[in-house]
Amino acid sequence: MTPLNGPNRGNGVNGPARPEPVIDANLAVALDALLAEHSVTRAAARLHTSPAAMSRTLARLRRILQDPLLVRAGQTMVPTPRAQALRDEAATVVRRLGELLSPGTGVDPAALRSTFTVQAADIVGAALVPGLLELARQEAPGVSLRLRAEELEAQPALRDGRIDLEIGAIDHVDPETQVEELVTLRMVAAVRPGHPLTEKPLTPERLAAAEHIAVSRRGRFTGPLDTALAEHGLQRRVTAVLPSHLAAIALAARSDVVCLLPIALPGAAPSPFTDAATTLGLRLLDVPLPLPPVTIGMAWHPRHAADGAHHWLRDAVRRTVGEPGGVTAV
Repeated sequence: MTPLNGPNRGNGVNGPARPEPVIDANLAVALDALLAEHSVTRAAARLHTSPAAMSRTLARLRRILQDPLLVRAGQTMVPTPRAQALRDEAATVVRRLGELLSPGTGVDPAALRSTFTVQAADIVGAALVPGLLELARQEAPGVSLRLRAEELEAQPALRDGRIDLEIGAIDHVDPETQVEELVTLRMVAAVRPGHPLTEKPLTPERLAAAEHIAVSRRGRFTGPLDTALAEHGLQRRVTAVLPSHLAAIALAARSDVVCLLPIALPGAAPSPFTDAATTLGLRLLDVPLPLPPVTIGMAWHPRHAADGAHHWLRDAVRRTVGEPGGVTAV
């Protein structure tokens, strides 16, 4: 029992001091049970305690509220007017206490009114946002998305709360960042229909001789493909570095440049990350060299780990990644 105020002091003028107000969740739960059951025995059974303990609790409530609450009427107990007036309020308080002390993941998506800020590369956004918006329309119509371009360092944005979720190739070393892997992809060469590379089997030599564009938010001209070519004594020429995968795909659709694109592993379901290239009609060619796989994941700050709204967002991302071509009926 935690007093709200200091000790009561009767002044001899206003009469005897009233009992101290108390904050005790157990008393509120017991009051709700007693007023609902009109029986000490049934209230005790409802709360998995003994009738003797419930009888003592009733006596305590009577002292605090200065009202008998339940009185004998033959073989039953009936509520006093004060008890009748308190019944709905007690039930509401107990329900609100239950909501307050329940895990935060127990959220009703339909009741959400949230805007989530998601940081992702443009190709990731193009692949996932249609499915996320469809899920939001079906389950959480009050949810909106704000997409932000990739930063060179996303950790401060997560830590500072400027973004709620990062989706992409996560390379954080910050131990406080929580990371979950979503899907592993492989890199292929994307070219326009009729590109010279589509006329014959693709070899390392023919691939190296083609004109390439690279995608790098850091402006790098080289990457894993250059390392693999170097092991064969080959070197490619990168004529441009773009910060955007979608811009690189669009350029490849209109010229003879080659760009690398992530697609699903052999035997896996088709990946939504190829939707933009498919829309533009690009041909996807297997690279005849061993390239490291690309893992797409999502990262968030621990402050959101138990938040119900954020839990819905993460689950929606998982389902969208697993539903090629977007999400249909749920």
